[in-house]
Amino acid sequence: MGEMIVLHEPPESRHGRRPEERAIEQLLHFGVFVADKPQGPSSHQVSAWVRDLLGLPRAGHAGTLDPRVTGVLPIALDNATRAVDAMLEGDKEYVGVLQLHQDVDEARIRSMLERFTGEVWQTPPVRSAVKRELRTRWIYEIEPLEFDGRLVLFRTRCESGTYIRTLCNDVGEALGVGGHMLDLRRTRTATFPEAQAHSLLDLKDAHVAWKDEGDESGLRHVIQPMESLLRHLPQIVVKDTAVDAICHGSNLAVPGVTKLSPGIKRGGLVAVVTGKGEGVALANASMTSDEIVIAKSGIAADSKRVLMEPGTYPKLWK
Repeated sequence: MGEMIVLHEPPESRHGRRPEERAIEQLLHFGVFVADKPQGPSSHQVSAWVRDLLGLPRAGHAGTLDPRVTGVLPIALDNATRAVDAMLEGDKEYVGVLQLHQDVDEARIRSMLERFTGEVWQTPPVRSAVKRELRTRWIYEIEPLEFDGRLVLFRTRCESGTYIRTLCNDVGEALGVGGHMLDLRRTRTATFPEAQAHSLLDLKDAHVAWKDEGDESGLRHVIQPMESLLRHLPQIVVKDTAVDAICHGSNLAVPGVTKLSPGIKRGGLVAVVTGKGEGVALANASMTSDEIVIAKSGIAADSKRVLMEPGTYPKLWK
């Protein structure tokens, strides 16, 4: 959880259990499978295959990838789909190939890519799932890795919802020669690097080993607890007494807070967690970290999405 501001250290809780200690059956309903999406199927199809393979009522992916694009696709299993909104806050990294339509000097390509770092205006591509409206996105880094004739291998780190296909077209236009995206792979989504992504075959083998031999080690290797979807968010740790009230839709009052991340901004998305690190809710902060530390009362955060089943913690509220 990194550095936290401690308001008061609660005694070790008798309730709940650490996310990594959940029974395997529970992990399947509150887990995340990071798929290494193959080329061909849509993100929705990959999600549906995972759902059916594990025999779950639902599964949902975070951050759609085009059918032709490969790489990191986190898939939330069953109840963990409630936490998928958290991924809209995380940044993404890609490695791609830009094909230019005429020869351009390498130095000129380098300096043009530098000019695309920062806030850029984008219209979603024609084949995209969203309405085609001009909007801005942040490109935090973009660097050429290799040149081969008119092909440019590049790496970029950008805000969630950035269209790399559009970026490639725009770079080609800016160079005056035209260009398009030839190939793309997502190498990271928020805190999920490529090294944590697994093939659907890995998941199938792990599931068979558990079903046939009772060996759950494979599934534990490829499925992470739902809380991994929240790792990149600022966190507010709450008292056991506040947990069930939040599960029933209450907002988080200041007296219920025990620890929190520094740098929380008013209105910003935060993860509300138990002392054992279990996800309770996604919420919008009503105060900054500093304001929460000083305040004696009031609402610290406004619950947006409850993640935990009510009744997991006892009803300790009036």
